[in-house]
Amino acid sequence: MTVFILVSGMFTGPHVWHDTAARLNAAGSGVRTVTLGGLGGTPAAPGVVVDLESHIADVVAVIDSVQRDAHADIVLVGHDYGIHPVLGAADRRAASIARIVHLDSGLPRDGVPALAAVADRQLREEVMRRSAGGGGAAAELPPPAREEWQLWGSVAGVPDAALDRLTELAGPQPLGTLLQPLSLTGALAPVPLTGVLCTAGGAGIGLVQTRVDLGEPSLQAWAGPRVTFFELSTGHWPMLSTPDELARTLLRAAAGEGHRLTPANAAGPPAHLRPFLLDVPTAPVERVAHVDLHLPSAPGPRPAVLIVHGGPVPAGVRPAPREWPGMTGYARYAASQGVMGVTVDHRLHDVADYERAAADVAAAVDLVRSDPRVDADRIALWFFSGSGLMSAEWLVAPPPWLRCLAASYPVMAPLPGWGRVGSRFRPADAVAHAGDLPVVLVRAGLETDGIAVTVQEFLDSAKRHGANVEVVDVPDGHHSFEAVDPTDASREAVHRAVRAVLGRLTA
Repeated sequence: MTVFILVSGMFTGPHVWHDTAARLNAAGSGVRTVTLGGLGGTPAAPGVVVDLESHIADVVAVIDSVQRDAHADIVLVGHDYGIHPVLGAADRRAASIARIVHLDSGLPRDGVPALAAVADRQLREEVMRRSAGGGGAAAELPPPAREEWQLWGSVAGVPDAALDRLTELAGPQPLGTLLQPLSLTGALAPVPLTGVLCTAGGAGIGLVQTRVDLGEPSLQAWAGPRVTFFELSTGHWPMLSTPDELARTLLRAAAGEGHRLTPANAAGPPAHLRPFLLDVPTAPVERVAHVDLHLPSAPGPRPAVLIVHGGPVPAGVRPAPREWPGMTGYARYAASQGVMGVTVDHRLHDVADYERAAADVAAAVDLVRSDPRVDADRIALWFFSGSGLMSAEWLVAPPPWLRCLAASYPVMAPLPGWGRVGSRFRPADAVAHAGDLPVVLVRAGLETDGIAVTVQEFLDSAKRHGANVEVVDVPDGHHSFEAVDPTDASREAVHRAVRAVLGRLTA
């Protein structure tokens, strides 16, 4: 018999699993939910200091109870913060665990506290302030107000009544659970894993594969044969939004089903290093600081288009993003049309790095405009993927020399769970002030749910404010379609987009 042990995330308790547990029971599986001391309004045992170790003990106690009652295949499910005590407990009882399910959670590492997984910088700083304020690890972080849950993850699909109940029953999070490092011995190495990604938050199997391809060390284990993946088209709380689908997914995970990632370089070059989908001529390249200038053969000061790669991209990736075939392909295309194509490196290594990365892009603009080979009054900026947020400051007050702004499969608003990235990085708000600035937006029809929502939000705002936006649609294209969908339709979309951008520069 399979027994699912369900462990909830921050501020919450077993009540969130009610509907999913009922469906798993109806399918013939056993279900146990874990009450983590001090969470979801549940008081800790007298004299117990609530920290990660005490929560690990709570999960171990349930594992031992299940093993005493009957032989069972135990599937541990950790949602959000819950994956930390799940992994700690599984490390101590590895021989008893059939599978671990990461439900819209991260990949905690040995020696790293749960606080490192909190994306919002202000929340991390608040935790440290409260800890330093005298209470230390015994202090608590208050639960979110109803409108604040979005800081912790997408609430897409959660009914209003369920969100009300989530808020009503939430309890403070003891800081010791966030500050105490997770201790793992390596005993989990043979235990099968499943990742369940909730795509309304922007995550998807394709994006995880991209990060594996980039060589991010912490993710390489996800590409092993013992790891499977599923996607759920919903927000961060699928047990509240889609309990039926979640139950079916957990049953399939327990059976070993799911998508498997491809190890980096196992099937030829990863997507970001595949050849550009168009055959464009090479151009002389000159490297200056953090930009590469792809020089046109035409004489005289020429217009320039700056190609801004997406992210976050781990620091130290080689080749650097400005050298990736997709970025250089666009720059070479521009150079072949008499426009200087410029690829830019920036330091968007984490969602907390947008201010630093934006400064890198601004410095690149200044460098290019000061080059005597460039017509400083005819510049275009072209943002890709996660760099889309950086388009906001150019939309809110377009300088007269900016003749076009383009964005391909962009992220146009901070994704749920990214926290408060900053008001200056909200293109949907900034486009209200774009005036007549031409904007070219390349939209992937098969975009990840969470990113697609941000694009539609941007387009709706642009329409309301009469912004000058041209949309180039790629109906059957995924995110990074140039690399993953090198079809005739994708090639034609690239031609249309380049013509639209360069047409504004040379008019």
